[in-house]
Amino acid sequence: MMVKSELEQFGLHPLTVELGMAEVERELSSEEKKLLNQRLEKLGFELIDDKKTRLIESIKTTIVEIIQNPAHLPKMTFSEHLSGKFHQDYSALSKLFSEVQGVTIEQYVINQKIEKVKELLVYDELSLSEIAHQLNYSSVSHLSKQFKKVTGLTPTHFKQVKENKRTPLDEL
Repeated sequence: MMVKSELEQFGLHPLTVELGMAEVERELSSEEKKLLNQRLEKLGFELIDDKKTRLIESIKTTIVEIIQNPAHLPKMTFSEHLSGKFHQDYSALSKLFSEVQGVTIEQYVINQKIEKVKELLVYDELSLSEIAHQLNYSSVSHLSKQFKKVTGLTPTHFKQVKENKRTPLDEL
């Protein structure tokens, strides 16, 4: 809503505004892009105009949306889902993602899933078994091993400590 409002105040008529992307009626000049970017930065956003960067941000947004809405987890692998959604070979997407982000798509997915596990553990509404099932882990053991590898703590110990061990999603 903030981005849509800012675009309208800037004199643009957004066609669509969704998580990580906005489409406007016309092409912006370099000066307009610069001014709009300054206004968006004041709100904590940034204008991304580079095609590769937009693709990377779209991949990240897709991964976050899937993990934050576990009921919508695809019945296919992330690689199949991303390849189909972006109509590109997964190895090309993976290579580009690694070059730009400095981390593989797989590691990014793991980090996002572990953050979701932390969130669910802090809420203390689901058992570890239910969390593992909800996030498509093959077993509680697999979730626990991955959690310990990433955080240095077992899920049980993390739950007992209940300190703010979560990392904001935009810092991953």
